Amino acid sequence: QVQLVESGGGSVQAGGSLRLSCAASDDTSSNYCMGWFRQAPAKEREGVAVIDTNGGTGYANAVKGRFTISKDDAKNTLYLQMNSLKPEDTAMYYCAAGRLFGDGYCILLSQYFENWGQGTQVTVSS
Repeated sequence: QVQLVESGGGSVQAGGSLRLSCAASDDTSSNYCMGWFRQAPAKEREGVAVIDTNGGTGYANAVKGRFTISKDDAKNTLYLQMNSLKPEDTAMYYCAAGRLFGDGYCILLSQYFENWGQGTQVTVSS
């Protein structure tokens, strides 16, 4: 199993930016989908963004145009650049590594991700 450690969370005002990082213990470039999920208090965990082994990306509608997922395979590190943050983005953010499908595509649902980090808190104030 790959181990994941998130960093970069914090408190910002609405309209601000944060960049989350996720360091993986092993090379995930060819074997895993990599994704970001979030969970707000009293809410279900939801997918935020995903990136496949070819660099293809997908986003939740709520973050499209504001968040960007990327990875540096040489550093075994996943990123989430979050711009134009809103109070509703407040949540614990989790990095995850999961199953590849077919020719290497991903599905942004938590049941297809087996390896999880401990999370990093993002708080956006109005």
